[in-house]
Amino acid sequence: MTATMSLDLPGEDDPRRQELRSWFSENPEPSPTQLRDRGLVVPHWPKPWGLDAEPELQLIIEDEMKRAGAKKPINPIGTGHCGPVLVVHGTEEQKQRYLPPMLTGEEMWCQLFSEADAGSDLANLRTRAVRDGDEYIINGQKIWTSLAEVAKFGILIARTDPNVSKHTGISYFIIDMETPGIEVRPIVNMSGGGLFNEVFFDEVHIPVASLVGEEHNGWAMAKQTLANERVSLSQGGLQWGHGPTARDLVEAVRERGGVKGPLLQRLMDAYIVGEILRYHRLALVSAQLNKKPGPDASLRKALADPHGKVVFNLALDIEGASGMLSDGPSEDWALWNSGFLFSPALTVGGGTSEVLRNIIGERLLGLPHDIDVELGKTWAEAQKRD
Repeated sequence: MTATMSLDLPGEDDPRRQELRSWFSENPEPSPTQLRDRGLVVPHWPKPWGLDAEPELQLIIEDEMKRAGAKKPINPIGTGHCGPVLVVHGTEEQKQRYLPPMLTGEEMWCQLFSEADAGSDLANLRTRAVRDGDEYIINGQKIWTSLAEVAKFGILIARTDPNVSKHTGISYFIIDMETPGIEVRPIVNMSGGGLFNEVFFDEVHIPVASLVGEEHNGWAMAKQTLANERVSLSQGGLQWGHGPTARDLVEAVRERGGVKGPLLQRLMDAYIVGEILRYHRLALVSAQLNKKPGPDASLRKALADPHGKVVFNLALDIEGASGMLSDGPSEDWALWNSGFLFSPALTVGGGTSEVLRNIIGERLLGLPHDIDVELGKTWAEAQKRD
């Protein structure tokens, strides 16, 4: 049965709130290990890793953590992309080894998916994994790999059977980023950061126990990972779930005396869109609960990323000419300045806007997978042929 919830959360007397407040009173500065053991890092995950929390409880936990000033361990790709797949498809040994330090942020993770010729068409990847006894030997290259420079582990998809269709010859691996033969090269972006990386694999040997699920059947898990990624990249913050929101910009403008004219209208429009996205996020909480994030995650990301670009551009326009300076006119300007410089990447990373629209068209609107216009064939003829 699908879980439902009200947009209005239970009040102060709710017993779940009271229980959480009591726990935070006893643990006023909880460590990552305490948060993990209490199930608060990813409460929608099944026990013992989470609390099997329904959507309403997840949002109550968010509220109470914010009230207590408690911070979750930072491991966005680990808990957002990789962990959900390991929880469902990993062996018991894999879960016990990798999930506890993932949840405490002790071991960071990265996602080794995109390649120079396999970004939007990910199944076109060329990185190879060849079985040799009790090992796989990896050769190839990945690009746009976030956090590879600090990650202890990564999830890797590689081709294990080149003689079948491109979607059925792919396998899914856990890889130790300190394995000999791996080279990480940072890609410096115009904001001065090195969030993205190229990763090269030259005769990299990994144990067979690194395989997740069955050999050659990694594409389904890769799609699940991408769906989880689009959920995690489309949370509240404007920078793929992190950073400020349109509400924060409204508050910053209010504190500085407000704006008038066209800027005020643009600010109102940005706030309204931000609120619509905030409510839409509640539906994605149910998707996380059911562990089956679907095309709604692509819809939200397709809406949230352009919104982020709009808000960061608006912030720059409100600041005026002084906003073009790296140090900016105020102490908090660095947040908006770096966000503005990063914002062109929002509609590319984690699935381009074009790819997301294809998913929305096919899986939400029921449009055909491909439209055949060759030789003047009609849409209906193409559907009949398929």
